[in-house]
Amino acid sequence: MIDQIYDVIVVGAGHAGSEAAAAAANLGSKTLLVTMNMQTIGQMSCNPAMGGIAKGQIVREIDAMGGYSGIVADKSAIQFKMLNLSKGPAMWSPRTQNDRMLFASEWRSMLEQTPNLDFFQDMVKSLIVENNKVAGVVTSLGIEIKAKAVVLTNGTFLNGLIHVGDKQLGGGRMGEPRAFGITEQLESLGFDAGRMKTGTPPRIDGRSLDYSKMEEQPGDENPQKFSYLDTPKLKEQRSCHITYTNEIVHDILRSGFDRSPMFNGTIQSIGPRYCPSIEDKINRFAERNRHQLFVEPEGWNTIEIYVNGFSSSLPEDVQIKAMRHIPGFENVKVFRPGYAIEYDYFPPTQLKHTLETKIIDNLYFAGQINGTTGYEEAAGQGLIAGINAHNKIFDKEEFILSRDEAYIGVLVDDLITKGTEEPYRMFTSRAEYRLLLRQDNADIRLTEKAHKLGLASDERLQKVENKIAKSSELEEFLKATSVKVDDINPILEENSSSPVNQSFRAAQILTRPNIDLNKLCAIEEIKNKAAEYTDEVREQAEINIKYKGYIDKEKENVAKLHRLENIKIPENFDYSKVNSLSAEAKQKLSSVRPETIAQAGRISGVSPADINILLIFLGR
Repeated sequence: MIDQIYDVIVVGAGHAGSEAAAAAANLGSKTLLVTMNMQTIGQMSCNPAMGGIAKGQIVREIDAMGGYSGIVADKSAIQFKMLNLSKGPAMWSPRTQNDRMLFASEWRSMLEQTPNLDFFQDMVKSLIVENNKVAGVVTSLGIEIKAKAVVLTNGTFLNGLIHVGDKQLGGGRMGEPRAFGITEQLESLGFDAGRMKTGTPPRIDGRSLDYSKMEEQPGDENPQKFSYLDTPKLKEQRSCHITYTNEIVHDILRSGFDRSPMFNGTIQSIGPRYCPSIEDKINRFAERNRHQLFVEPEGWNTIEIYVNGFSSSLPEDVQIKAMRHIPGFENVKVFRPGYAIEYDYFPPTQLKHTLETKIIDNLYFAGQINGTTGYEEAAGQGLIAGINAHNKIFDKEEFILSRDEAYIGVLVDDLITKGTEEPYRMFTSRAEYRLLLRQDNADIRLTEKAHKLGLASDERLQKVENKIAKSSELEEFLKATSVKVDDINPILEENSSSPVNQSFRAAQILTRPNIDLNKLCAIEEIKNKAAEYTDEVREQAEINIKYKGYIDKEKENVAKLHRLENIKIPENFDYSKVNSLSAEAKQKLSSVRPETIAQAGRISGVSPADINILLIFLGR
């Protein structure tokens, strides 16, 4: 096995690596997945959950593209919730609570059943680079394995350093060794590297908790799922619970600040802004007398609990003492304390949109090595890197998702255009076309693209085409059907909506804020017609009617953007020769080297005036 030349080698078997390996292998590349531990493939290193705000949209996109994350999440789910239902459909975000052990075993099982995919357990300590092109990897055993392309998905393992109070341990995760050698080699080849920090909460014994003192958080009454395929829906669910810190807890935590690596200067790298440690929260938000904690079960058949919101690097004795003053935690038993981890990353402005590095040909980065945080962000990058690694070596067209096509497109463009100095997390607010990028239409947006690539089956494409046809059919019925005054006014009055004095089309009534299709089903004709369609089709038709004006406006804005995307900037363009550009614009443009005028306009520090100057110069 190690004597052959692989098409693609993927280093690391976390969420990014697993999706990259699956994509490359399913496209036909002879692929090798190298991991330090075969038992931790697809490991949920932090919280046992998938999805959430914007992240759920990414999981749906991965599924629509033929990735595995949505399928694995559905098969290992113990709870499902659709978040933000009180807001518009652009904000609806699916989330599952998962069985950690089942999640990892499902990932391994799916990968083992993937054709063209081999596995090898060892640490990769360096790359084989010949004439500025990657040619394989070297493992800690000194084994050289040749490949035409390599995808690095090292997570938090590159020179990982774990902090618990004043104790420091080398490791990529608690109990697992760190990886070394790659950072130093890449720096010698001209790459810039940096350090980032993330953290994780304590894991505790659920038998030691008093749930009667907490608020129960059950799953949705009618749970949905991530995958557009026929994965099982949940028939039973496990509840999460909510409790809160208090001033006593905060005072105990503050007593350990002098021993905290965050406050005594031991940790100097930047952690995730939107997932701060508990000590960071009580320091930054000193005016708050309590903080919310989510008590999350780790699976169906385990007593282990994840304390979401209590990430910490404080000494273990301080963590335990403070937790015992949290309602319901008075007799808590701790399996392992929370800890912080520092690791190497490479500023992602050193990458192309394909996630190939600009310095070394056929070398791709995906996941936390690019400065991101979160399983979903990592998995989305892995999918893109795996597809493009395959396409590059088989002389196929590069695969890039634009900002109006997918959250994954927003993610990649943000990373390579703006870079990041803190762990990057996706939010709906980062997507300027989020009404087009909803969780319900990811299959409509992306399945045809996946089918052309070879990742989506004919059956999957047929399913999407059927959904589009059926929703259009229902839309046309609602646009053509008149509802009488006597039929509609009782519904309007019941929902605090102004009555009408003449007949209206059902679609017109549906555009009212307090009215949805289920309410219109009180009218017999509409009820009978709607019953012919699935919930998915009904939802699609309703959104298309209700938000048509807004959707059309966003499509107009996309058309304007595409005009600028079509204006390419030559690869070796010399910005220093454009005298009218600001000094900052020259520096930023020379560093990022945008491929189009539209991308140039998204670079921090490049003004609209600079873009106009570039347009004039390129026009000449």
